[in-house]
Amino acid sequence: MILITGAAGFIGSAVAYTLNRHGRKDLILCDRFRKSEKWKNILGLQYCRFVHPDELFDYLLDDPQTKDIEFVLHLGAGSDTTETDMDYLLENNVNFSIGLCQWSIENNVRFVYASSAAVYGDGSLGFSDADELTPNLRPLNKYGFSKWMFDMWVLNNGLANKIAGLRYFNVFGPNEYHKKKMASVVFHACPQVLEAGTVKLFESHRKEVKHGEQARDFIYIDEAVDITLFLLKNKAACGIFNAGTGRAHTFNDLVHGVFEGVGKKPVVRYFPMPEGLRERYQYFTQADMTRLKKAGYKEQEDRFKEYVTIYVKKYLLPGNLNLTEVSD
Repeated sequence: MILITGAAGFIGSAVAYTLNRHGRKDLILCDRFRKSEKWKNILGLQYCRFVHPDELFDYLLDDPQTKDIEFVLHLGAGSDTTETDMDYLLENNVNFSIGLCQWSIENNVRFVYASSAAVYGDGSLGFSDADELTPNLRPLNKYGFSKWMFDMWVLNNGLANKIAGLRYFNVFGPNEYHKKKMASVVFHACPQVLEAGTVKLFESHRKEVKHGEQARDFIYIDEAVDITLFLLKNKAACGIFNAGTGRAHTFNDLVHGVFEGVGKKPVVRYFPMPEGLRERYQYFTQADMTRLKKAGYKEQEDRFKEYVTIYVKKYLLPGNLNLTEVSD
């Protein structure tokens, strides 16, 4: 059996969908919904049990069914990068993760968890997932700090050779609609193009970077799922790994792909970045994929532009479903 936390979320639901397509229906899904619409992400999924996070540890301790759990994929977390309640992040992103990791190790269960590229802060130290760099990283927000705290707990407790972590970079694709302001630029740009014929992007506040030339390692959901399942299956691959493409693309490139998907000529307008964000803004991210490739993962070809167009045409244009169909 496979336990997936954050199972109704963006990446979690896509992973569950893919596992179903590969014949795995022995899934235990765990998530909280509150008033969000992400319940739609598990429509049509086949699984044997759904567990609320507040009941998860009692379930793991008391239900005999849990003896059959072979894998734990821990993707559940508070993921809002603007979250200001550090106590909430500490409880949900650190302490909950510690408890679930300890249970997994004690029960000889493969544990794979979601970290984040937010741990790299402004990127001044680079984007290597080498363990010796991690203590020196300085995240720019509380969310990134909470992810860094758990990474450090893993390293300080000598667990990097027993479990696997994934520092996801900028993932985009179907099933992210419920994230609202935290959804990808592609998701927010498409309706702007349809309604106004233009897209608004932040101005650059660094002389060496032109407007819209801020760059990210954008990774499509298919690619993120592929990396996740690679680590889930390959129990010998342990440590904290970057989950990106190893390539950076600019926001200008990104929105030009959106215009192409909609079938309109690009018109981009730039506006000042809020002052409170300027000191916490990442101008460049690019995953160092060396460690993952050494673990046996085969580098994927650059399909960035194609994926942007697929996402727009298949999922974001009016009348299309937002539910994922991750490819094999």
